[in-house]
Amino acid sequence: MWLAARFAAREMRAGVRGFRVFLACIALGVAAIAAAGSTAQAFREGLAAQAREILGGDLSVTLGQRRFTAPERAVLARTGQVAYAVAAQAMAQGANGQRRLVDLRGVSPNYPLAGRVELAGGAATLAQAFRPEGDAQGAAVEKLLLDRLGLKLGDRFEVGNVPMIARAVLISEPDRLSRGFALGPRVLTRLSTVETGGFLAPGLPFGETARIAIPARERPGAAKAALTRALKAVSPEGGYRIRDRGDAAPGLRRLINQLEYFLGFIGLASLVAGGLGVFGAVSAYLETRKASIAVLKALGAEGALARDVYLIQIALLAGLGVIIGLAVGAAIPLALGELVGKTLPVPALFALYPWPLIKAGAFGLLAAAAFSLAPLSLARATPPAALFRHDLTARPKFGVEMLLALIAAAALAGLAVLTAPTPLTASVMIGGVVIAFVLLWAAGNGAAAAARRLRGGARGPLRIGLANLAGPRSAARTATPAIGLGVALLAAVVLIQSSLLTQVTQVAPRAAPALVFTGIPGDRTAAFDAAVAQAFGHPLRANAYLRAPFATGRIIAVRGVGVDRGRIDPADRWAYDNDISLSAIGPQPLNAGVTAGAWWPAGYQGPPLVAVSTDAARGAGLRIGDIITLSLLGRQIDARVAVLRKVDFGAFGASFPLVLDPAAVAGADLSHVAIAKATRAEEARATLALGHSFAQVNVISVRDALEAAADIFARLTLAIRAAAAVAALAGLLVLAGAIAAGARARAKEAATLKVLGASSGQILAAYALEYGAVGLIAGLAGVALGYAAAWPIVVKVFEATWSVDWRGVGALIGGAAVLATAGGLLAALQALSLRPAPILRAE
Repeated sequence: MWLAARFAAREMRAGVRGFRVFLACIALGVAAIAAAGSTAQAFREGLAAQAREILGGDLSVTLGQRRFTAPERAVLARTGQVAYAVAAQAMAQGANGQRRLVDLRGVSPNYPLAGRVELAGGAATLAQAFRPEGDAQGAAVEKLLLDRLGLKLGDRFEVGNVPMIARAVLISEPDRLSRGFALGPRVLTRLSTVETGGFLAPGLPFGETARIAIPARERPGAAKAALTRALKAVSPEGGYRIRDRGDAAPGLRRLINQLEYFLGFIGLASLVAGGLGVFGAVSAYLETRKASIAVLKALGAEGALARDVYLIQIALLAGLGVIIGLAVGAAIPLALGELVGKTLPVPALFALYPWPLIKAGAFGLLAAAAFSLAPLSLARATPPAALFRHDLTARPKFGVEMLLALIAAAALAGLAVLTAPTPLTASVMIGGVVIAFVLLWAAGNGAAAAARRLRGGARGPLRIGLANLAGPRSAARTATPAIGLGVALLAAVVLIQSSLLTQVTQVAPRAAPALVFTGIPGDRTAAFDAAVAQAFGHPLRANAYLRAPFATGRIIAVRGVGVDRGRIDPADRWAYDNDISLSAIGPQPLNAGVTAGAWWPAGYQGPPLVAVSTDAARGAGLRIGDIITLSLLGRQIDARVAVLRKVDFGAFGASFPLVLDPAAVAGADLSHVAIAKATRAEEARATLALGHSFAQVNVISVRDALEAAADIFARLTLAIRAAAAVAALAGLLVLAGAIAAGARARAKEAATLKVLGASSGQILAAYALEYGAVGLIAGLAGVALGYAAAWPIVVKVFEATWSVDWRGVGALIGGAAVLATAGGLLAALQALSLRPAPILRAE
């Protein structure tokens, strides 16, 4: 090894000219993985550093549809200092008659226990903002509400039937992230204001949260376990959601984990795509060193010595590529923090974190080994006779190099699976990349074979281009898999984005209701229907208006056995963890989606029957005829499953996971909900009209929610598209490497053609046809693979309508062809810039 190191050092004095593409491919993939991991870690550290502020204390206990009882409050008080908050939805109305749904919160005087509420405008503290004036209660409101209702600070407005004064602009609350998505602008006021305003009546959608600051000597984990036991002792039914600082923002943590893996996977795909560049760069370099290898062997060197000389060089250069990639990947999040750190909605601590860099470095080294070791077997296999016979080509044989390459590839896949949030998903994605790579390789070889058959009937530049495409140095074999993989990733992202955006902006508005009404008094349903019809200006139609009773309940037993949530798949546990919405409907509604069983007849008066959504039934394996026990309205009801139905929660219909027959809840005073299809003008009239006769009814604009979702989704996919473009860049690097590797042969070829009378235009046309065909083939194959990957995700996972962005697809195919053609023209211009005589005399 010492002798091999000396020879390697001598050869490296010439620099890294032959390894520029090698370094770029390694550095690009490592930088993408390191940047994704470092950015995600910055968000995790930011959440961890502010976990107490985000949660609003050390512990948080949340209830839905009811308030804490006196025994429960006593348990909470023994745990530590407690601050209470209630949340409800209500309609706010300004003096100009404009109405808007708001997220109303009432907080106790000691709120917040951790962090601070940021206000702007007239009041500096919550006490000042909550100061009443006459019959009006003080409130801090989000600026969006001021804009929508035409208010300024100091103006009066109403929430429900409660008069309020906007005394401050609500900028931020420390526990905002822990509460999730809000349907409307925020209004913050006293707890007593919400309690006495009628917003917490039974049947209305509200919740109460207790935030607890525990003594400094106690650990949150132990305090959480003790609190869980104590609450279960005083209220066995529970229904609590108890969190500590480690679970302050679980939805955000899951999103960060998934985004990190997806963006990191794109970086890994870039490494795999660039692996062909690594393979080609090593092969091309060893081809130029064939004479040196043959001389070494002719002088008695072992094959292992020749291999080790170049193994040392490649290992050092791979390390250099990894270092460059880590430096770039570590710098990107720091630059991101400087540029947009203060405007991010999620706290982030941008710094250098070792683990993401170590992981990215490991990926880079394993990828370099997987794609470099196989060509190194040529160094060991090159015979001394190659010094004298330039056409003699050594063939790699299976040996220690090939074995180590396979081990490195397996380790690369294993590391990807082990570091993924969901190993099964990671395995599927890696398997998909391997299959795509094989298919793209086959497409490249198929194109070369087709060119071989077609060239016989061609003439002029076309014949030359087809001959090059079919030859042993064909870019179709080397560049098609790499370019195609980059195009496939971009195509999958574009197709998924276009389908989901179409679902949100076009399909959902057509299929979903435009308005949702909640909190309709059960004893005034006929008057409400009449008020809506009058506002719309036409009678209500069954296919455009649906009203039904509303309640929430919990499945506590199945087939007489209590629900064991630990045995239910986490994806299906939502129907058994907490109370879920239900209704009581007589005749079978429109779009019922019945998949099994039969709906009960109108006027049914027998034992309770229930229709269950297939999504809710899947968790406990419910079948027709099973008995489930529901905790509903303070009592338990045993109901037989009569219907299984597919519920499309985004479509117009009875979108309840559970539907009982009306007799099962006879006598209960249930509020109602209604949905309606309406134009914007009808929506505005109904919202305004209901403010006079049904001020307590909440009007939710689905259009506004869909527009907000589309905006968030569009911004998110912009970052994902940019990351996917990294894989396409890796493919272009492979093309550049293929052009550079064949530069000498191309120069000789161009010189020969010029001597034989070919014009510069003919040579340029031949090269443009060859490389343009490579780009077109890679683009078409990549889009086909992207289509195959995106369709099941859109249709099966998101259950959305498939929609193709043909302009985006065309741009990808055209872009691949144009860029490849440009590369071919550059190669031709480089070859034509040299004089023929020196090139032909070089041998």
